[in-house]
Amino acid sequence: GGRRPPRPPPCPPSCSCTRDTAFCVDSKAIPRNLPPEVISLTMVNAAFTEIREAAFAHIPSLQFLLLNSNKLTLIGDNAFAGLSGARALTPTSPPPDFVVHQVLPFQSVSAEPFTYASDLYLALAQPSASSCTILKWDYVERKLRDFPRLAAHSAVHCKPIVAQGQLYVVVAQLFGGSYIYRWDTTVDKFIKIQDIDSQKTRKPNDIEAFQIEGDWYFVIADSSKAGSTSLYRLSQNGFYSHQALHAWHRDTDVEYVENEGKPRLIISSSSQAPVIYQWNRSQKQFTPQGEVGEMLDVQMVKHFKVKRDHFLCLSRYIGDSKVVRWEGPRFIELQTLPSRGSMVMQPFSVEQRQYMALGSDFSFTHVYLWEEEKQKFVKFQELSVQAPRAFRYVPAADVQLLLAPSFKANTLVYRHVVVDLSL
Repeated sequence: GGRRPPRPPPCPPSCSCTRDTAFCVDSKAIPRNLPPEVISLTMVNAAFTEIREAAFAHIPSLQFLLLNSNKLTLIGDNAFAGLSGARALTPTSPPPDFVVHQVLPFQSVSAEPFTYASDLYLALAQPSASSCTILKWDYVERKLRDFPRLAAHSAVHCKPIVAQGQLYVVVAQLFGGSYIYRWDTTVDKFIKIQDIDSQKTRKPNDIEAFQIEGDWYFVIADSSKAGSTSLYRLSQNGFYSHQALHAWHRDTDVEYVENEGKPRLIISSSSQAPVIYQWNRSQKQFTPQGEVGEMLDVQMVKHFKVKRDHFLCLSRYIGDSKVVRWEGPRFIELQTLPSRGSMVMQPFSVEQRQYMALGSDFSFTHVYLWEEEKQKFVKFQELSVQAPRAFRYVPAADVQLLLAPSFKANTLVYRHVVVDLSL
């Protein structure tokens, strides 16, 4: 006889559930009737203000509890009684999930973490201070500290590349040419080793670095009408021009993606829809492979992966930004987000959670959290950053940081807060 399909787990109307997780939005009270084996409960925009004693005692299997952007005013003394196994709690009001950890007293437009000789560093482009600032993470004090900086009159991007035990920094400048430096351990200084051809790279906007089949490459997006986005390869004694990719299109951003084992570049430009290039192993070059849908005026494309699925965030300064699922040659539109004044849309994951930060030059930055069941981002938290130009997630041992370079004000370092209940 035909066996009945398994019944879906019980789930309150304000939640979406799997066998062991529940994700609840706008709940009027702490949900009842949850799956009996639920180990993870997330509540966003909860409509209640108090958590009373033993409020979660009816969910003894709970291990992770996340309360986000809620209006909580009172948490009872024994609110979490009965949750002996609960490991992670983030009550976000108070305190929010991303809290300011350190204020860097300068403006910046890019932030790039790197690990060199077992230490964690950050490279920040500071056009107003004419420098590429390098900061070193102090594991004891849990703070970023000064390190020798690089003079750079109009830096838009400082890209660190650690290859073959050497530290290189590619400094892209709007004026005065772009350069490559190497850290010299004998004198503890950055030494300029190369100029980048100013005929090819006239107005750089973004740099990505990656490794293909053991070789190191970097690609510079060029936003001038006369320039072309260019690929460079590291050889024995420096980086050499390898391929001119996309001439005369005023490119604003380049994203490197490995999808199904195939290296690809997605190049955004102000004059056409984002174009995709795929690596040709025999030619050792990127070849054009199509474009991303009908989307014009895309400022940048960023990629994220959940389980086996690949997604793209397509951000626009004027109009709406979009989230699409990438299925072979097709792009399935999942979500449209208002983003007037946005110069950055950055997905990032912290442990099992997929977030996305959507910056704005006119209002708050919105941090979103990916909801797998609904295949969309839900609003999670507002951050007050003036004119953000990047968001960079940086795991620093036991601290998770989110860097927010600001074009107009101090650069902010946020910390992802998780309160441990297992002690």
